[in-house]
Amino acid sequence: MESSLRRQSGLITGVGIAWLFDAMDVGLLSFIIAQIEGEWHLSAGAVGMIGSVSSLGMAIGAVLFGALADRIGRKSVLLITLLIFSLGSFASAFATGYAMFIALRLIIGAGLGGELPVASTLVSESVPVQHRGRSVVLLESFWAAGWLVSALVAYFIMPQWGWRIALVLTGATALYGLYFREGLQESPVFAAEGAKQKKPFFKALAEMWNAKHWRSTAMLWVVWFMVVFSYYGMFLWLPSVMVLKGFTLIHSFGYVLIMTIAQLPGYFTAAWIIEKIGRKLTLSIFLIGTAITAFGFGMANGVVALVVWGALLSFFDLGAWGALYAYSPEQYPADVRSTGSGMAAGIGRIGGIVGPLLVGNLIAGGVGFPVIFGIFAISLLVAVAAIATWGVETQGKQLD
Repeated sequence: MESSLRRQSGLITGVGIAWLFDAMDVGLLSFIIAQIEGEWHLSAGAVGMIGSVSSLGMAIGAVLFGALADRIGRKSVLLITLLIFSLGSFASAFATGYAMFIALRLIIGAGLGGELPVASTLVSESVPVQHRGRSVVLLESFWAAGWLVSALVAYFIMPQWGWRIALVLTGATALYGLYFREGLQESPVFAAEGAKQKKPFFKALAEMWNAKHWRSTAMLWVVWFMVVFSYYGMFLWLPSVMVLKGFTLIHSFGYVLIMTIAQLPGYFTAAWIIEKIGRKLTLSIFLIGTAITAFGFGMANGVVALVVWGALLSFFDLGAWGALYAYSPEQYPADVRSTGSGMAAGIGRIGGIVGPLLVGNLIAGGVGFPVIFGIFAISLLVAVAAIATWGVETQGKQLD
């Protein structure tokens, strides 16, 4: 028993550190955007395009590598995507202009988008059923740690050394990948059933939409789209929003650092209750909380109100992400599990393309923040409706 728990903890920690580096990149991007906007004299639309190109890469990566993981294994694909992401981040530190930067963001996004659903599938298949949901949420909590590191780098390093050094640090994750591969074990489900998991992509897609699984697929696609649309629309713009509300860039970094710390208790709360009240109710509670706090943040003006609403927004939104990553792989059988999770994440990344572009264009058009964040609040309530209509509770369900 003790040996098994040690292996599970080692798996979550090992995969979690890779997840931390992913979050560090996404978190730093929001801070980097706020700097290169002035350095390269970018319009609001051009700024929004950076986040959208990253999400396009994540959509491609989620679908491509999710399907590949059902053919060659979770471990191999996880390491491949980590390497793509790391080398792309390192190269982007030497970008000479806007075009080169967004081209590299497409490559980085492909690695990052492929890694996340494959990592959650690997962990989901590698732990006992009674700990499965909690383990995946705890894995997701490394995302908050990555955002925290990115905020610290942005607050203490970027003002003095610039944004390029931050990307060099992110690119160093390739070294971790070389170390990580030695201790990482393949999913026992894939190891046992891998010979059967050679289903062509379109046959896997057809199975996802058959009579047994179409409700789960419809629910996941709607929820993923709305969650990613709102998250990237809000969080990639967070430092810039603080500046537009009248705060200096360095102060916006400090406030975002405080709000980022609130992500950790959000994850831990979700991890605690997901095995007590189930996936559907946990995810719905955190999405409703995100909707309410998103609108509150859009309405806030004073320092205290911005920090309080921002912290609550971080608490609920990231807790919802943890529950969603736990819920997604549980919807499908082993031969299409990674493909199904990757497809849902890929559909979600389309929302990540639309969200930053929408915010950039609405700001350029003079639309106020209450309206912008109100749109995101409504989108999250649509996700809750999809869960209530099509969602199936999977707590305690044994994965094949």
